Order: sequence, then C-alpha cells, then structure tokens
Amino acid sequence: MPVEYLSAEQEARYGRFATEPSPGELEQFFRLDTRALELARAKRRPATRLGWAVQWGTVRMLGTFLTEDPTVVPASVVQFVAEQLAFDDEHFAGYRARSQTAYEHAWEIRDAYGYRDFTEGEEELPEFLVARVWSSREGPRALFDRAVVWLVNNRVLLPGVTTLARMVAAVR
Repeated sequence: MPVEYLSAEQEARYGRFATEPSPGELEQFFRLDTRALELARAKRRPATRLGWAVQWGTVRMLGTFLTEDPTVVPASVVQFVAEQLAFDDEHFAGYRARSQTAYEHAWEIRDAYGYRDFTEGEEELPEFLVARVWSSREGPRALFDRAVVWLVNNRVLLPGVTTLARMVAAVR
C-alpha cells in the first residue's frame, strides 16, 4: 500500500520541533504544574532537573520523547523551563552526560502521567480515523495530521512515521 502521500514538510516535522514554539505553546506545553515541579526538583543536579522538565514538555507537545538526543530543542524552550526552575539555561548542555538518564526520565514521565506506547493505543486510532473518513472529505495528508493530534491528545506515544502513514492509508 503506497504511503507517498506525505509532504516533505510533514515528514520533517513529525515528532520534532519544526519551528520555535509560540509564546502560547510554551505556556500550554512547558509551563510546569505543581506535580511536574515536584518531580523535576527531586532530581539531584540542575542539568537533570532541567532535562526532566524539558522532556516532560516535549512529550506533551510532540507526542514523543527525544531520548536519542534530548538536547535538540529550541533555545526558547530551554530558557522558558530554566526560568521556572530558577536555573541558568547553560546547565542543559550537561543533560547528555549520561545517555541512560533521558530514557529513565522518559519512563518516569510515561508512568507518572499515563502515556501509553503506540501498541497499547493502536486499536483505538482506526476507529477515530474511520469516523473522520465517513464524516469529512479530508485527504490523506489532513487525516495523517488529525491522527497525530489524536495520539498526542490521548497520550499515546507516536509510532514511526511509516507505521502511522500506512495505518492512515489502510483506513482511508
């Protein structure tokens, strides 16, 4: 089944920061609530506190963790989070000192906030997509974007881009 319907821009922004988040997006996704502040402050070093908080906001905004390189985030994100933790944003560079830390933080955030792997939410998504296909005239590109939003809103971690594209194509 062909999945070449995705635009280059859709592929490039999938699970990544394609642009600088707007001030509204910073507030919506990276404003630390009481629980997030407590969990971040429980970390020992400023770098891990800041890294944990950035990972928390990243999964909320993008639907995925940046575990391979958790420091590939816009400077405005790091600065916004650092101000809330009363740290200098230069501490963030130290977050990569131990590669396992980003994975451990991802697991902790996933468990604490109820995020699910795609395999756990995989059966629910086609139901949503079928309803969209029947009730709208959206093409596959728009349907793909709607699927991403659904996954993020339902705290289901994004699968690989090809996996999601194939699912959208199959349902459509």
